[in-house]
Amino acid sequence: MVEEMLAARGIEVSHETIRQWALRFGQSFANQIRRRLPATGDEWHLDQVVISIAGRKHWLWRVVDQHGAVLDILVQSHRNTKAAKRLLRKLLKKQGVAPRVMITEKLPSYAVAKRTVMPGVEHRQHKGLNNRAEKSHQPTR
Repeated sequence: MVEEMLAARGIEVSHETIRQWALRFGQSFANQIRRRLPATGDEWHLDQVVISIAGRKHWLWRVVDQHGAVLDILVQSHRNTKAAKRLLRKLLKKQGVAPRVMITEKLPSYAVAKRTVMPGVEHRQHKGLNNRAEKSHQPTR
């Protein structure tokens, strides 16, 4: 795409030149875009839904904030405490800050994982409160 735009202006560049530009300037562009994004909310809604991949049952874990922005998606073959801990660790690493409130359904794995990974976070377990995460699964279903 860049090659065609430059060629239209009479500038010829090779694929290698564009690759070098991406290596040199790509990270700074990504950082600028990330800075312009709105800040994520301090309420995280966690939910999982069963999906079938090649005939095997897997779990699609999804985390959204109170504004409905998807924070992370993870597909795992298990729905246990180890899987929930992995999701929370990955999410904390990606977001950089812990939420004020974590809202889940009543799956016991969430409570155990939250106690070990994010002990200071308030945890609310209620089916009705977690509707935002349920709504985010609708396109997948």
